[in-house]
Amino acid sequence: MTVSSACDLLLINPGGRKKVYQDLAAELAAVEPPVWVGLIAAFIRQKGFSVRIVDANADNLSSGETAQAIVDANPTLAAVVVYGHQPSASTQTMPAAGAICRETKQLNPAQKMMLVGGHVAALPERTLREEAADYVSGGEGPVTVWQLLEALRSPAPDLGKVLGLCYWDRDAVRLNPPAPLIKDLDHELPGMAWDLLDLSKYRAHNWHCFGGRDREPYACLYTTLGCPFHCSFCCIQAPFKTGERVLGYKESVNSYRYWSPQNIIRQIDYLVERYGVKNFKFADEMFVLNKSHVLGICDLIIERKYDLNIWAYARIDTCEESMLAKLRQAGFTWLGIGVESASQYVRDGVEKNFGKRDILKTLDRVRQAGINIGANFIFGLPDDTLETMRDTLDLALEICPDWANFYCAMAYPGSRLYDLAVEKGWDLPESWIGYSQHSFETLPLRTERLTAGEVLRFRDQAFQIFFSDPGYLRYVEGKFGEETARHIRQMTSRRLERKYA
Repeated sequence: MTVSSACDLLLINPGGRKKVYQDLAAELAAVEPPVWVGLIAAFIRQKGFSVRIVDANADNLSSGETAQAIVDANPTLAAVVVYGHQPSASTQTMPAAGAICRETKQLNPAQKMMLVGGHVAALPERTLREEAADYVSGGEGPVTVWQLLEALRSPAPDLGKVLGLCYWDRDAVRLNPPAPLIKDLDHELPGMAWDLLDLSKYRAHNWHCFGGRDREPYACLYTTLGCPFHCSFCCIQAPFKTGERVLGYKESVNSYRYWSPQNIIRQIDYLVERYGVKNFKFADEMFVLNKSHVLGICDLIIERKYDLNIWAYARIDTCEESMLAKLRQAGFTWLGIGVESASQYVRDGVEKNFGKRDILKTLDRVRQAGINIGANFIFGLPDDTLETMRDTLDLALEICPDWANFYCAMAYPGSRLYDLAVEKGWDLPESWIGYSQHSFETLPLRTERLTAGEVLRFRDQAFQIFFSDPGYLRYVEGKFGEETARHIRQMTSRRLERKYA
């Protein structure tokens, strides 16, 4: 891919799908629009700068090809945006992001390179020391990128005035005071620069389109930023914490910001009418939470009678019956819901304070509303044992959700589990790709009683047991059809290569 004309800002979504997902990258994994790339692009254009995008992930570009595209574009600033499909997907993109910076500097040492995103916001000074970047953003990004572009207009930029910027000041790493969070999302961060992306290149998850739906076209958008909950394995707030302090938030309080339903429906209208999008992901860490916000968006979609296929995240304790019917009527066909563990003790340890009875009642309520369940389970949480992990697998088989995600607990930078691992001296992945759940190098968090290898081996066995279970396959065939059941059988024939030692 060549970006032909010069611009003020070139935003890069790093690639590396094959390394992150192994053979799953070719067909099974989703290819998602880079939401934060699109948001930053729209924000910077409003400030009067020219912006272009290179989506190395969608175009399947190597780091060398991406570096050449950057050099050809000759932007004032090239910013590699290290966000992912979800908060945990930020760290696993760092190897590709780092390689892009190194290879760009080899081609043109004078090119100004910046890293922005959740991972780098959690570890700004370390990132600057380790990577071939001139600048790192220590917060959510848009304000820091804008102020840096303003500074670079000067022959002698005053970098000390750029809020949230981490940079080299002679031989020392300097981290400036943080930028405040953007408060008025509707006007300051009004949506994604969809016209800079090629929507024909994105596809939904395989399970999102069970039953024969086409996986393309596909779009993702945020309706909120942040999450008010405090799950210890989650790093969602990493890019927001410094900005929260500027606005006077207590350390124990997480920000949670909204776009208005009117803003969201304008984006949906544009995507449906301009590109024919039917498959949507609401990428919010927690969409099903604020009743007026959820119902406001649902009502506007229902008015338009769109035939949409939407999925979003919810919690066991946020799925109110009064919201579920409206969600389904609006086209929410799937909810991703964190069950995490069968053990009350293990769940309490990561601040998931609900019981098995709550889990079963909520999932039954979701099913009764006609919404498919994507249940998330985590093996290797700090209090897990082999027995509690077996109980979790048994619970997954008992629940028999329409889809199940089996994860290993990871000490993602920016999460409290990361702090715990550092405090206890537990081994962490040798490279950032080891934080990918699907990579060969995966190294999950050990527990007090289990090695990382034991956790990973159990997770991979649990995946095969669940998706090969005759009861689950009969259920899927009865609900989604024979072709979907055949697809799952083919999926389980593809084994990930692993290091279990």
